[in-house]
Amino acid sequence: MHKWLMILPPILFAGLAALFLLGMQRENPSDIPSVFIGRPAPVLPATGLGDIPVLTAADLSSGEVTVVNFWASWCPPCRAEHPVLMDMAAKGIRVAGVNMMDDDAKALKYLEDEGNPFFAVATDPQGRNRVEWGVTAPPETFIISGNGTVLFKFIGPLVGTDYENRFKPALEAALAAP
Repeated sequence: MHKWLMILPPILFAGLAALFLLGMQRENPSDIPSVFIGRPAPVLPATGLGDIPVLTAADLSSGEVTVVNFWASWCPPCRAEHPVLMDMAAKGIRVAGVNMMDDDAKALKYLEDEGNPFFAVATDPQGRNRVEWGVTAPPETFIISGNGTVLFKFIGPLVGTDYENRFKPALEAALAAP
């Protein structure tokens, strides 16, 4: 009986080490897979921002690919990615926004000062609807197919090599799909 007790810790350690090693072999170990991929886009907040059209479920199933960006005026990474969103909109990509946990007046001022890339915006002042989308903190961006299905989720600002290597190819593929 004593022999089994002495062998058990090394066996448990080896098993745990094997699990860690397998986990590190994934394509992107820091990527958090979204349970929404392949499913209809979750419910949107029903409130809007100023005179900007309110983002609706119909907008997400209009037949065109839509980029949905969760953002806030107080969020430095959101400010860093803003020129990318402006560039997307200038190229004709449908960019929608969900302003979360923000003051409407500050959000409107930000869009007035920096430019508005969004064709429609919903607001989530209490952060309740973000939970429906699995959003933990802004910015997070989704690519939605023309029929309203979530194709891709990107956590963090749309800048840098991660954006270039993961988000852009996913968006290009979505836009090229029939």
